[in-house]
Amino acid sequence: MSEWAVGLSTGCFYRSNILECLELIRESGFSLIEVCSSPSHLDYHDLEAVRRSARRITDLGMTAYSFHAPFADHIDISSIDAGLREAALKEILCAVEAAAILQVSYLVIHPGPENAMTPPPHERFQRMENVVETLDRVARHCKNLGIGCVLENKLPHLLFGKTSDILWILDALNAIEVGACLDTGHAYLSSDIFNLLHKLANHLKMVHVHDNRGHFDDHLPPGDGAIDWRTLLRKLTEARFHGPLILEMAGAADANTTLANARRGRSYLRNVARQLTLSTP
Repeated sequence: MSEWAVGLSTGCFYRSNILECLELIRESGFSLIEVCSSPSHLDYHDLEAVRRSARRITDLGMTAYSFHAPFADHIDISSIDAGLREAALKEILCAVEAAAILQVSYLVIHPGPENAMTPPPHERFQRMENVVETLDRVARHCKNLGIGCVLENKLPHLLFGKTSDILWILDALNAIEVGACLDTGHAYLSSDIFNLLHKLANHLKMVHVHDNRGHFDDHLPPGDGAIDWRTLLRKLTEARFHGPLILEMAGAADANTTLANARRGRSYLRNVARQLTLSTP
């Protein structure tokens, strides 16, 4: 159980340039990272900047395991408007190019816009079909560049944020290589965390770990909220999950506090895993 690698998303430093935080992250004992695509952190349009970051990651003895594709209201791969949909696809394909330069294992994608719209049933179905068509194109490009593609479960109030939505999309994709990334905080807010884990088990490639108290997407260190981590880690073991746990922490006012929170979350996960191992016959 304790074999799981625990990494850190650089998203906790999304307001600053990635080159300003990599050494701090490495000094805190994290060698495995997910790279955030916030333009203020790493402009994925600037491929030379991406190359500089990739070289620095290598020089520090770190591994970029995943790259989080951009997500925003205007990046809408479900859009009924073909022009808007193509513009969203262009943004994500640009992120794929950056991901390949970083030599990540996976590109993480939110399946749809960061929007709480409730379209009528016929439009909703068309939007879901648009998501599938676009993601198939993204997945093919990822495969051509030697990286994988995973879908992350979204916050439950957003479009395609329900468990049934991500399962429908995964089943409808022609690109069978597309996997899933379980986001524990989003899943807990949906009140469906263990059912979602069970349903995604055959697709699961990685897990975003963070905690909350059941009301807001707080991105707390594991153990600071209300998630039952003992049950969650036990179920991950039963699902034969072997991928990494990537901490997605909220950034604090200063870097030292942020990294102290990350280390505490990592220690908590390792202690729970160790206790489960010792209690297993």
